[in-house]
Formats: sequence, structure tokens, C-alpha cells
Amino acid sequence: MHRTFVFILLASALYSQQPPSATPALPADIPSTAEIHSILLMGNLAGQEALWTAPDGTLHIFYQFNDRGRGPRTTSVLKLGPNGIPLSESIAGNDYMKTPVTESYSLTSGTARWKNNSEDGDKKISAPAFYSALNGAPSELGLLAHAALQNGGKIPLLPDGEARIERLTDLDLEGTGKDSAGNKKHVSLYAIAGLDFSPTYVWLEADASNQDKFFAVADEWGSLIAQGWEASIPTLLAAQGKIKESRSADLAAKLAHHAPGRILLQGANVFDAESGKIIDDENVLIQGNRIVSVHSGRDLGPEPVVGLDEPLSHPLQVIDATGKTLLPGLWDMHAHVTDNDGLLNLAAGVTTVRDLANDTDSLLARRQRIIDGKEIGTRIVLAGIIDSPGPYQGPTKVLVSTEAEARAAVDNYKRLGYVQIKIYSSVKPELVPAIIDEAHKNGLRVSGHIPANMIAAQCVEDGYDEIQHVNFLILNFFPEVKNTNTIARLTEPAKLAAGLDLTSPQVQSFIKLLQDHHTKLDLTLSIFENEYLSRPGEIPRGYRPIASRLPAQVRRGLLAEGMRPPPGKDEIDVKSWAKIMEFAGLLYRAGIPIEAGTDSMAGFTLHHELELDVGAGIPANIVLQNATLGAARIMSMDKDLGSITAGKLADLVLVDGDPTKNISDVRKTALVVKDGVIYNPAELYTELGVTP
Repeated sequence: MHRTFVFILLASALYSQQPPSATPALPADIPSTAEIHSILLMGNLAGQEALWTAPDGTLHIFYQFNDRGRGPRTTSVLKLGPNGIPLSESIAGNDYMKTPVTESYSLTSGTARWKNNSEDGDKKISAPAFYSALNGAPSELGLLAHAALQNGGKIPLLPDGEARIERLTDLDLEGTGKDSAGNKKHVSLYAIAGLDFSPTYVWLEADASNQDKFFAVADEWGSLIAQGWEASIPTLLAAQGKIKESRSADLAAKLAHHAPGRILLQGANVFDAESGKIIDDENVLIQGNRIVSVHSGRDLGPEPVVGLDEPLSHPLQVIDATGKTLLPGLWDMHAHVTDNDGLLNLAAGVTTVRDLANDTDSLLARRQRIIDGKEIGTRIVLAGIIDSPGPYQGPTKVLVSTEAEARAAVDNYKRLGYVQIKIYSSVKPELVPAIIDEAHKNGLRVSGHIPANMIAAQCVEDGYDEIQHVNFLILNFFPEVKNTNTIARLTEPAKLAAGLDLTSPQVQSFIKLLQDHHTKLDLTLSIFENEYLSRPGEIPRGYRPIASRLPAQVRRGLLAEGMRPPPGKDEIDVKSWAKIMEFAGLLYRAGIPIEAGTDSMAGFTLHHELELDVGAGIPANIVLQNATLGAARIMSMDKDLGSITAGKLADLVLVDGDPTKNISDVRKTALVVKDGVIYNPAELYTELGVTP
């Protein structure tokens, strides 16, 4: 994604809440007059940004935060023009994954030039334009906002795109912190379009010269705000939330099409999820939010099933599905739902997701808005995350240190309506059996990462129903890698998988263990393909089919995906990835259930995850079964979902092609029905700035 602070911070906050002890100290050479911003992840201080003007007039920005030992640390030096637009910028330091970065920009004689780890380009410009730095510090969002406001509300972006800004609301704040008590600020919320799929929100204040000045970005996961004003974040979030909810309701009213009566999908080639076969030229009749009948011929089929109260005299909307394939709504079994995901998923035919870590309050509120028709979104299956406190703890406020705390956490998730527990990477090994025991007593499934100082086989023996991420399966055979709550869980499989002997007794014994315990696997292959094969300046393989359709700055951010191996180590990464794919095929042939989950960009990534499953040797029709009826069965929701069957909920996706023959045809969504409501993928994509 676009590498401004708001996206780096929110993405990283999906992984970790930092205790105060993990906060890095500011360097000693930061001037005492520097303006300081605090970076908070899940409410805890995780880093800082310092800004000061040097004697030569250049603006210096130091930026750092700590997330489980990861996190950026950069220094930017900018020369600003009289209109506040940077004329030059240099950035040095390391990115979130600790890779060294250098970036430069200059504007000379009407030619803009930029160079970073992923790009090297230039462009002639004749009007004000703003270079959006890939490794820029957070407050550069304020510079962009100011530049757009000074330029009539919009400004071209470099290398490509356009930013448009709109003022939304104002607040008067009163400081309560040590450095702000008694002080007052008037701040304004602005929405900047053009950086992501939806607006980016930023709070500005007027400085002594009445110029717009960066004050904060706020989100439930992570925020950045002027030091001393941290206590104002809930107030900012409340005001911002009202704006976002109003926008969501407007989109729902515009883009969710409620049929006045029954819907007939006529002449479709229906994918029978039970048999995995296509049944040609079928008619599917929908009334309300249920499938009434699935039948051949031109008639409307039998009377509606008992319990549907909509009279037959209501109008009938006929949709010609001739030559297209009708699938049950797809499932993404590994999601972390955020603002854009509803539109992205439904446009891609994903009608149900399982959320595996989120802020509980915001997720439950979003889920209810979707149910109430006030926000466009998928069905959301709730899985609650649990971790133990420490410098590598995960994305949750539910942190347990004792068995009593662990059992109480499970009980609370049950009370809130959650159906699964996800154990994260820093849970103390001695607490794992207690969490599993309490979850199973409550009828909850258990899955997760493999905690530090454990291996996958131990977790299966303790009672895991499912394991997230293929890297943990690889590390099962390398128990010397103990710190699986650190970045080692990503880097070490890239080094070690290539040498794994899949015919070894150890591998065969582990597969037998998975079989005996009926363990399910959420491999998230697309993540590791990106990390092990993508290189700076390249669009990751899974996004190449759609990259040209994405908003300019989103597409640009993809160029920085992936890990960067040391010189000469690329070949090992490639071999390790090949072995991972071979291992995935072996697991399928052994009868281990393989789920379709992404843990990445909504919608588009699920399509590629299915392609990778086929690439691993799983037949396309089985892959489609796994992503529909198989997922519904795992979550015990197959009574209502997972197949195109009379009486089930009307979650359907019409695709132009036959994905049982060419799995990539699943990308060609023509129409989506979720809960009996029709969505036009072209309309949804257009709203997101994606070319249909």
C-alpha cells in the first residue's frame, strides 16, 4: 500500500500493541526546540516523530516506532518552496522491515526527479505538484494537505495521481496532559482523496501565522498526535467515526440494490459445491434473502419454501446468466476487516470473511452496521485473539499472564458471540492447554500462530483445530528457531525450506499427526510468495493481473512489497518458495483440509490465493469447494451457506467464464448477491477508484 505514515502505521498496528517499555528513546542530538509527535499503537506509546527547522532553513523530520522489533527509523530533510511544497527531499534510514532505505527528490528548472529503492524517474511539470515519498514521515501528510488547500483544493501527485482535499468538521480541544494542561486548540478534520481506495483523514490546526499545520491522524489501531495531547484521541475518533459512518451509510444506499420482489438468475452454469461439478443451464430463484429453488427449464420452479413471507405477486427481476458460471459466495478465512474491505470483497465475489484479529469494539460495531444495512460489507465470522504481554505481543488488548486470565478471556469472547479463539505468537506455552480446554468447553474452535518456544506438532497435540500460515509448518522441522514471535518466523523459512526433505520420516510423521487430529490449515500462500519472490520495483505476481486498474498511489505502493534478501541469496528464496508449494500439494494429497485465507488486501488477494492452491496441485473444482462449502462446514455454517441449494441464504457470485477449468476466471465477477441484495462489481470498483 501507499507508504505514507497512515498506511504503514495502520498496517503494522494490525500486528502489535507495544508496551511503554518497548518505546525507543529519541536520539540525543534532537534539538530541544523540536516539535514532538507521539505514535501510539492500541493506546500505548510506540515511537515518536520530531520536527525542527535547521539554521539553513531546511525542515528536518526524525521518525521511528517499535513494533515487535520491527519499525521504521528515518531522517528526512526537506527544502520547502514559498507555497509549502517540497522543492527537494532526502530520506535515509531503514523501513518497517529494517531494510536500509535511501530516497531523494528534487525539482529543478521544471523537471522533477525522484529515486528510491523501488523507483528511479523524472517528469516535466509546469504547475505545482507534490512528490509523495514512499518512505516519508507522518507529518508530510500535513504538508500535502496544506499544499492542496493552497492550490484550490487539489494538487497533482508525483509520480502519478491527484490529491483532493475536503474540510469536514471542527473541534475545540482542551489539553489535560503534563505539557498541555490549560491549553486550547481549534482543530479541523480533512479528508484527502487519491492516496488509497477511500479518503485518508488528517487533523490540522492553525499555527501562529494562521497556516494549516499537521496535528494528528487517528485510528482505533494506531494514532499519531502532538505530544501532550494524547488524551484527545478518543474525542478525535468519535468525531471522525460519525463522518465515516455517514459516508458508509450513503454508499450503502447508493450501491446496495434491493430487488422489489423475486430474483431469477436464468440459464446459469451452476457450480454444485457438493459434487464439485458444473450443472449447465440452471435457473436459480431468490425470494427475500433465501434461495427458493434451483431447477432446469424456463418456468419459475416450485413454490417458495415455507417461512418466506414475500408474496409471489411481487415483481420478478430476471437476470440473464447465459454462458456464465454461478458460484456460491466465496469465503476468505483469514481477514482483518478495515474500512475498504466490504466493497473490495463484494466486488470480488467474497461474501463471508472470518476476522482473525481486530479491535473488538470497532469490529462488533461494524458488523452490526452491516447487518443493519448501514454499511456495505460481508458476513463476518468472529475469531478472538489472545496473547501474552511482552515486547512482541500481538494485535489485541486481550493479554493474559495466568491461567485464570486466559480462561476468563475465552469466556468473555464466548459471551460476545465469538466462535473461535486465535492463539498468538507470544502466549506462554504453559497457557496454551488451558486456553484450548476452556475454548472447547465453550464450544469454540481454536487456531493460531505457533507460540515462541513451541513447534506446530506440540500445538496439534495440545488440541489446535487449525494452524495459521504455512511458515509455522516449515518451522516445525527446525525447532532451533525458537523466537517465532519475532521477524524470524518470516525470514528463517526463506533460508531453511529449500533444504527440507519432504520424504523424510519427520515430515511423514507430522502429516500423520495432522491426519489423526483432523487439523485444518490456513496456509496464506500469497503472503509468502510476495515476501520471498517480490523485489523492490516489481509488482508482486498476484497483483500483476490487476495492478493497472488500481489507484495510482496504491499501485505504486505495491512496488515496495516483499523482503529483500542479502546479495546472492535470491536463489535460496526461490528454492524455498518452490518447496513450500510442493509441501502444500503434499498436504492436500494427504487429505489435510486446506482453507482459502489471505491476511492481505481484500478481494483481489483471495483470487490469487485460489490460483496458488491450483498451482500447488489442488484441482480447481476442489479449490472452489474449499472456498465455499468447505469453509462453511469448518465453521458449522453449512446449514445456511456454502452451496447453491434451495432454502440456503442467497450468497452468490456470477462470473464470466468457468473457473473449474481456468481458476483465474474467478477474477471476472459480473454480479454478486449477498443476503439477497444485488451488487454490481463495476459500481463498487468505480467507487474505490479501481478501473472495472
